[in-house]
Amino acid sequence: MKNSLIALAVLVLSSVGVQAQIDRSQMPEPGPAPKINLEKPESFTLKNGVKVLVVENHKLPRVSMTLTMDNPPVMEGEKAGVAGLMGSMLGEGTPEIPKDKFNEEIDYLGASINFFSQGASASTLSKYFPRIMELMSKGALNPNFTEEEFKAEKARAIENLKAGEKSVSGNASRIGRALTFGVDHPYGEFTTIESLEALTLQDVKDFYSKNFTPKNAYLVVVGDVETKEVKKLAEKYLKDWKGGTPAPFNFPMPENVAQTQVNFVDFPNAVQSEVMVTNVIDLQKADEDYFPILIANKILGGGGEARLFLNLREDKGYTYGAYSSTSDDKYVGRFTASASVRNAVTDSAVVAFLDELHRIRTEKVSAEELENAKAKYTGDFVMALERPTTIAQYALNIEIDDLPEDFYETYLQKINAVTAEDIQRVAQKYFLADKARIVVVGKGSEVVENLEKLSYNGKKIPVKYFDKDANEIKKPVFKKLVNPGVTAEVVLDKYIDAIGGKEAVAAVKSTSIKASGEIQGRQLDLEMKLTSDGKLAQSLSMGGMVVQKQVFDGTAGYNMAQGQKIPYTEKDVATAKAEAHPFAELVYENPTLEGIEPVNGEDAYVVQVTPDTKNFYSVDSGLKVQSIKTITQGAQSMSIPTQFSDYKAVNGVLFPYTITQSVGPQSLVFKVSEVKVNEGVEAADFQ
Repeated sequence: MKNSLIALAVLVLSSVGVQAQIDRSQMPEPGPAPKINLEKPESFTLKNGVKVLVVENHKLPRVSMTLTMDNPPVMEGEKAGVAGLMGSMLGEGTPEIPKDKFNEEIDYLGASINFFSQGASASTLSKYFPRIMELMSKGALNPNFTEEEFKAEKARAIENLKAGEKSVSGNASRIGRALTFGVDHPYGEFTTIESLEALTLQDVKDFYSKNFTPKNAYLVVVGDVETKEVKKLAEKYLKDWKGGTPAPFNFPMPENVAQTQVNFVDFPNAVQSEVMVTNVIDLQKADEDYFPILIANKILGGGGEARLFLNLREDKGYTYGAYSSTSDDKYVGRFTASASVRNAVTDSAVVAFLDELHRIRTEKVSAEELENAKAKYTGDFVMALERPTTIAQYALNIEIDDLPEDFYETYLQKINAVTAEDIQRVAQKYFLADKARIVVVGKGSEVVENLEKLSYNGKKIPVKYFDKDANEIKKPVFKKLVNPGVTAEVVLDKYIDAIGGKEAVAAVKSTSIKASGEIQGRQLDLEMKLTSDGKLAQSLSMGGMVVQKQVFDGTAGYNMAQGQKIPYTEKDVATAKAEAHPFAELVYENPTLEGIEPVNGEDAYVVQVTPDTKNFYSVDSGLKVQSIKTITQGAQSMSIPTQFSDYKAVNGVLFPYTITQSVGPQSLVFKVSEVKVNEGVEAADFQ
């Protein structure tokens, strides 16, 4: 209390002292933009065409370097995926230096080198700069393209594609690009498992020979170096670099739709819809619209303080985040505004996006919004200058984008010069609310009916349907008719019969299941214990330490995470009583049959078993293939799907040995290692 009074007294005295000098009814004028002083790079060009830029900075004994090629984007066609595969094989040693020895030396020197399809980058202490530049150059220009490494990288790429097949957000991004640019454009084509499987090592070598070339190459070196040393090393390691001539860019400008339309792609396993409003734009850094569009996008959807976020999340609770972006590109750019939203509000979210697009096009932004956006950009820009990689990128941008030499020195002045009129002008030019392609990827059975009713400003918004390869198709059948003789009870009884029959299942008094999965390279261990009299104990462990635990003793329970023990609420107890059983199908009360929907390509009965949970049972086998649980916190809700497969018998009863759970874009696959029936469970487990 004493400290509060002192602080209040100081505030009052300060106010009195300056009251005569400041008019608080007026917003203060912004100060001048900070003066930016960027070191001018020294430059020289090697005989083979490589242009080298050197920015000396001797404040710290570190050096960063980037070798990159400014090649036009290429259409890979039947060999889609070859560029990524080639990039993944770079840095795997050289014919003279085995991969393990190559990587061990880099680690030993405390450096890092990254390789990609358009070049390489490295960071090191300045005393090791000569050796790291040598290793980077050799890894990029003399790669170890072996059949063994090719097969390993190809298998890994195929596995990654398979793992992403069920990711709704990943597919939405891929399909969105394909619909926006067209599948016959380099920015719109996508890699398939079939195109990867058809690739050969010779395809990789051919692509490398033609496209990994010094003709459009730049080497940017920033840090504690001398230009003369860089020149000596560049001539030593890069002078013999040769390569073909990349194909010129001969693709027409993609066209936007003539009127706003919904492009819908059905993903029956989606527990939320991915909504993306998008159109192509023609924007480059050198354009006069560049700085106004940066600020316009910042106000519209550039962060947690932007309009889209405040509208769709904070106001309406449709999503955990809504954002927008604009890309500048010398060939073709793109505007997107997107969010992952609950199925029930998909159509409402589309309207909210259109509301904000029309608003920023028809109304001038407020002075406060404008100044806040400028201040945020100023802060981000100044902070970014502390990173050597930023300086390297700026130097490179000036070269490849043909920018004035003072482009970044006057950057903040141009940001501060943007007006509300500028914002409205560029919004009308680049945010095409009346010619927007609204890509929606989601569960058609739950969202299409309302999407087809959409209209805006008195105009009906047409819905067109596409498959996962961005081909236009007829409207799919989202729900199949259920035989009148099939009820929820019939479906649940068929499940019990499928896993072993009522007698065998009723004999199960307890189960103890252990499983493990991997998340971000770390193993996650799961242990579940259930009893037929309604008790539950479940724990998740990482590195031998329990990170989350749930316990229910039949009447009360708790969740424990990060050392905090939170008792079950009344709703938690009700849910636990409905589901705490080795086979909850025996105890569900008043389940309802919702229909038939596809799950991973097979038809499944959908049964609402509790207010928050739907189970899916295969029409053919009767086995449970999926469960979707909806969790609600305040105005936000999240649906979490869990899939079951690889059933195996234990004591005459089938149990799923693969359990896959998805949270947002991430999928966690648990492999069951142990199932115990009527053993391994004690009363102490539920305390």
